[in-house]
Amino acid sequence: MKSAFKLLTLIVALAIFSCGSKEEKKKSGFSYEQKTATQQTNKSSEAPKALSASQRVDLTDKGIGPITSIILASEIDQNIASHGKDIFNKMCTACHRPDKKFIGPSPVGILEKRSPEWIMNMILNPEEMVQRNQLAKDLLIEFNGSPMPNQSLSEENARAILEYFRTLK
Repeated sequence: MKSAFKLLTLIVALAIFSCGSKEEKKKSGFSYEQKTATQQTNKSSEAPKALSASQRVDLTDKGIGPITSIILASEIDQNIASHGKDIFNKMCTACHRPDKKFIGPSPVGILEKRSPEWIMNMILNPEEMVQRNQLAKDLLIEFNGSPMPNQSLSEENARAILEYFRTLK
């Protein structure tokens, strides 16, 4: 019985000493808050990450292909845009969604990031674009190496798709 009492006393004593005082608990809580503030300061002082290829804006790059210059009318031609939407729905929706990133990038707002010539050259000449155009190479990497297939579209059909892209906001 005495040994059980001694053992119990020893366990209680160890428990009391191992818990520490109230003052230590206050320091621990303050230390945690201080570390958090330091971590937040370090996060805000880090250099910003580079933009992904799909977020980068380059309106001067015309790409590589048959289109060297194109002038867009101020008004969208709804007939051509409607034809472009039909072509897009038939030929492009396996990889592209008009409103979100999928296998390939979304065309929403594409004309705010790419020149019309670059877009048409990417549609008409995707193989050479991903081999020789840096932005197209970067997009290929960003989208897991899924190359855009050449759909063998005519310039007229590519232009119709471009007009449809102008309607996407």
